[in-house]
Amino acid sequence: MKRLFLLLPLTVALITGTATIAAPAAIAAQAHDLPDFADLVERAGPAVVNIRTVERSKGSSGAVPQLPEGMDENDPFYEFFRRFFPPRPGPNPHGRGGDEVPRGVGSGFFISGDGYLLTNHHVVDGADEIYVTLTDKREFKGKLIGSDRRTDVALVKIEASNLPRLTIGDSSKLRVGEWVVAIGSPFGLDNTVTAGIVSAKGRDTGDYLPFIQTDVAVNPGNSGGPLLNMRGEVVGINSQIYSRTGGFMGISFAIPIDEAMRVADQLKSSGRVVRGRIGVGIAEVTKDVSEPLGLPKAVGALVRSVEANGPADRGGLEVGDIILKFDGKSIEKASDLPRVVGSTKPGAKIGLQIWRKGDIRDLQLTVGEMESERAPRAARGQNGGGPSAPSAGVNALGLTVSEIPDDRKAQLRIKNGVVVDAVEGAAARAGLRPGDVILSLDNQDVTGVRQLSEMAAKLDKGRTHVLLVRRGDNAAFVPIRPAPPGR
Repeated sequence: MKRLFLLLPLTVALITGTATIAAPAAIAAQAHDLPDFADLVERAGPAVVNIRTVERSKGSSGAVPQLPEGMDENDPFYEFFRRFFPPRPGPNPHGRGGDEVPRGVGSGFFISGDGYLLTNHHVVDGADEIYVTLTDKREFKGKLIGSDRRTDVALVKIEASNLPRLTIGDSSKLRVGEWVVAIGSPFGLDNTVTAGIVSAKGRDTGDYLPFIQTDVAVNPGNSGGPLLNMRGEVVGINSQIYSRTGGFMGISFAIPIDEAMRVADQLKSSGRVVRGRIGVGIAEVTKDVSEPLGLPKAVGALVRSVEANGPADRGGLEVGDIILKFDGKSIEKASDLPRVVGSTKPGAKIGLQIWRKGDIRDLQLTVGEMESERAPRAARGQNGGGPSAPSAGVNALGLTVSEIPDDRKAQLRIKNGVVVDAVEGAAARAGLRPGDVILSLDNQDVTGVRQLSEMAAKLDKGRTHVLLVRRGDNAAFVPIRPAPPGR
């Protein structure tokens, strides 16, 4: 039996229990209130390209399926691609090297008429060849000028002239709730347009990028494509999605175009990105930490570790300091610091404003240069090891601690502190462990076992206090509430 489907306008009005189609004038009025992206897309679309990357095979056989990278049989789009994008001949079955094996697809957009285009680092990373296809179906081989993993930005050049290009906008002027448009090649489907709004700004998902969050539908293949405002200006590069399935779930992230252009300018001039560094490990400052320390607000970046003989060490920065300003720029949260330091020219002498033991202090240091791909330092293990003095009994914080020999202090590069031998009660609830080093209590240096016990005995049991604790190469402030009498 045939089924009959009736398609009606979404706008209906109920009159005496029956549905009637809205009048044409009402529909026209509602349509007038909705954004129209057609003119915008017509102007900007030709500047958006499809990017196809390949790698050279080492010799194998069989057909190569034209499926997006990472797609498996459980993906809802698998059957669509299997039917409409059949496999094409693969590498030479005789094992001769040099055959092109597809790696994936992405998007990009021109920023100049002479062939410079922006895309994501992860789109071109590891590719042996880059092919750029324009909307008029012309295809060019692209040359990778430079790529930056930390910001996920890459600059590619094709040999052509008089190309359409996008106007660079100002991402700092974006407002939450503003309409934005994405153009790209999701799942390899060229020049697909999706639209939505800016959901949030300054979203922290990386060390060097305050991402733009949108609800624009972005899927694999959209990576590297532009995010446009209603004036047709590019304000971001679509880069990431939040997903539990691999597909779009209503949250996508774009690299702000001002950050991307700073990277692109360096890539164009030198092929690499130069960043500053000061040699510290940092953590967030929480309210539980700021209040006991007397810091008016939970702001800044807590210094957890200081690299020996690094820029911060030479400038006098210490573990436990809270950086409030860097070169006059306020550090509201820990993730602000890598961005402002990274954008500072190596060799520059800058001022620091820090919070140390209840006071604001000013320091000066010279910014160093970050290596291109800095290898993580090998961990030097816990603070334990080596002889220690006999420990005292359990104090009011639930800590059993002992003195640290002078040679061990020199090895740890500390001037004071005691080492934790055992924990119970409040200390155990706070997450302290044997081997931790207690450096201070409520901004006061811990100089020995007896002194810490006397301080702990005088603490107000009704409020939270804070310990500066070193564990391995890092330190952190640990909120702790003493156990009430009898516990």
